[in-house]
Amino acid sequence: MRDFARSDNSAVQAQLDRLAALSVPEGRLGLETIRTLLERLGNPHRKLPPVFHVAGTNGKGSTCAFLRAMLEAEGYKVHVTTSPHLVRYNERIRVAGELISDERLAELLAEVLDAGADLNPSFFEVTIAAAFTEFARVPADTCVVEVGLGGRFDATNVLEQPAACGIAALGIDHERFLLAPEDGVPDIPLARIAFEKAGIAKPGSSLVTLSYPDEATLEVEAAAMRNGAPLAMRGREWSISASETGLHYADRHGELALPLPVLPGPHQPENAALAVAMLRHQDYISVSRDAMAEGLRAVRWPARLQRLAPGPLTGDREVWLDGGHNPSAGAILGEHFAGQRLHLIVGMLDAKDPRAIVEPLADSIASIAVVPVPGHNWHAAAAFGPAAKPAADVTSALAALPDDGLPALVSGSLYLAGEALRLNNEIPQ
Repeated sequence: MRDFARSDNSAVQAQLDRLAALSVPEGRLGLETIRTLLERLGNPHRKLPPVFHVAGTNGKGSTCAFLRAMLEAEGYKVHVTTSPHLVRYNERIRVAGELISDERLAELLAEVLDAGADLNPSFFEVTIAAAFTEFARVPADTCVVEVGLGGRFDATNVLEQPAACGIAALGIDHERFLLAPEDGVPDIPLARIAFEKAGIAKPGSSLVTLSYPDEATLEVEAAAMRNGAPLAMRGREWSISASETGLHYADRHGELALPLPVLPGPHQPENAALAVAMLRHQDYISVSRDAMAEGLRAVRWPARLQRLAPGPLTGDREVWLDGGHNPSAGAILGEHFAGQRLHLIVGMLDAKDPRAIVEPLADSIASIAVVPVPGHNWHAAAAFGPAAKPAADVTSALAALPDDGLPALVSGSLYLAGEALRLNNEIPQ
């Protein structure tokens, strides 16, 4: 599967067309290609300001958003690279607080693609090389880097001594890659996932994590010991409790009373606390309690339990958007919408399990409309059960809903979520 990208800028599109033509040889593992590419570019990953490196199955993007918001609230200039993009490829590379310009992006991608023309790098390897190259050139105080897939063999794992590494929630996803047979790795699926994510641990850099089932905890502990990374796990080195009025965070440095994050969802206090713990378990950059609180109030992270504004797509209907596509994400949606009725508009890649979203929402669903995921292979309506009906696209699916006052949820894919944002003129900035 490729991360397709389109741009209205012809110079950018010329480079995105080159990106789209890249492919990864089946079975290729390791960091040799990205390291060679970065060496040709002057090893920019060794010239970055302090980096916060975040892995996880679910919540890593939200954790990065919290980190960015808190660091910027303190007044720092922050480089950020996250994936995938929702509407524009530029979203993947935020330079000192601003999305990279089209003009600079076209130049940068051309430089990186030319440097790696004989290496057959992947789409993501080129993206990370481009991001790190720009981050090394433009002054900033710190970086936030989201792992793309897994951790151990992810292109971002060339980072040598991050300020702190974090692991968000763990679950089963991307099984074809993360559970591929390999000698010397755990057999239990969740343990294998933990093994892959904890592969980002680095000597001397704190490894800050949530709490996990025993089989995953053992792998995280082993990775921390193997790499000489001080481990800070929730329930041991730090704790968090949430009430209707706020968050109570505690660790060896003391206690913090913080507001609830503005991002909706039962999981966001945990992601926010992971960001706080990462900031407090490193010695490179200081962030005050007030800046953390302001970050929790100011944070934005599109397409994750986002209520869309009234617009050309939504009209006056209450429409929620979430790019969730795995069982962990489905469980969060089920909890958030428990006791409510809603119309589900879903589009999922054919490599994903439709039950991941439908089953947790079963008691809430008033109707199911199944739509294509633009540019990708997707599940037809039959995969979602006999009550599911096909629709040509999100626009027609919403237009066909009865005027019954029930909200709609568009979910199943971040690619579909990006299309919904585009159609509603809510382009991430």
